[in-house]
Amino acid sequence: MAGPDPASRGRGGQRFILLGLILASVYSLFPVWWLIVAATKDQVGLYQSNGLWFSGMHLWDNLHQLFTYEDGIFLRWTANSFLYAGVGSLGGTFIALATGYGLARFDFPGRGVVFAAVVGSFLIPIALLTLPLYLMFSKIGLVDTPWAMLIPCLINPFSVYLAKVYTEATIPFELLEAARIDGAGELRIFFSIVLRMMTTGGATVFLLAFVNTWNAFFLPLTVLRGEENWTLNLGLYNWTGKRAESGIDVTSLVLTGALLSIVPLAIMMTAMRRYWRTGVTLGALK
Repeated sequence: MAGPDPASRGRGGQRFILLGLILASVYSLFPVWWLIVAATKDQVGLYQSNGLWFSGMHLWDNLHQLFTYEDGIFLRWTANSFLYAGVGSLGGTFIALATGYGLARFDFPGRGVVFAAVVGSFLIPIALLTLPLYLMFSKIGLVDTPWAMLIPCLINPFSVYLAKVYTEATIPFELLEAARIDGAGELRIFFSIVLRMMTTGGATVFLLAFVNTWNAFFLPLTVLRGEENWTLNLGLYNWTGKRAESGIDVTSLVLTGALLSIVPLAIMMTAMRRYWRTGVTLGALK
């Protein structure tokens, strides 16, 4: 008696995988849909209508109130988040690429110990490092300054690990030796050859660092005091503890601000997609 058709079993497996992907997509997009719907409602619709469907279009009114509430402090928080996530992640990416390249392609005494320390350090939760950072910054007068956020962003052990792994996979020793034979110095090799070949890895490191810094909460909560230095997450969290003032529904402002806070991340993911596509193509050609 003939068994089941292999083609039928294959189609059944594909349907099962497709169903799983659909369920995972719905689960992931459900909070975003709820946030979009909630940001379009006024105070009455927010509390008295169906949470999963629209009840009037008040998005523009909510945006106007958001940008004008407390003298437009939301825009200041947005600028702060871009400063910390953008500058910090860019500098951290450069340091990570240089460090990863050094660990991967230079032989020096104690390299294994240094790499072990890097791996061990990114296994430590950031919450355990926040208090020591606060005490250190407090002694040198950096608490409640942008440097209290930027300096920790410049050092990311996990980014160093990713850069080392990517260097080992993409930068051959033969290429470096050929450049040295041609008379190129180490700095020229790094800036002219290594960085260009590590564009895809650098984009990945930058994006991960940007998202991590943009979503950071515990560190800014500890080291930032004045509202003018807060991040978006910290500012919106502070608004959740307020009630409506002067006819403005603070809950609506928080939801609208939360919706806007994910827009830069979506743009970043879309803009850097071509780097990942390039990396996949290069891997296929190899």
